[in-house]
Amino acid sequence: MAEENKKIRPQDKWNAKAGYMSKSYKLKRELVEQFAETCEKAGVSQAGQLSKMMKEFIDSMN
Repeated sequence: MAEENKKIRPQDKWNAKAGYMSKSYKLKRELVEQFAETCEKAGVSQAGQLSKMMKEFIDSMN
């Protein structure tokens, strides 16, 4: 299938419009599993917690 003929999913359109993107990182399984468990216990989303930690790090460096 040619790139120009590829269908764009409605979710992909919304993500682009809202400024969201997907990132992939390679991390140790144990760390990722502990993080997921801890987020669940705390009642927070993993994406939300990662965003919070990223913002705090950015702010601390500026």
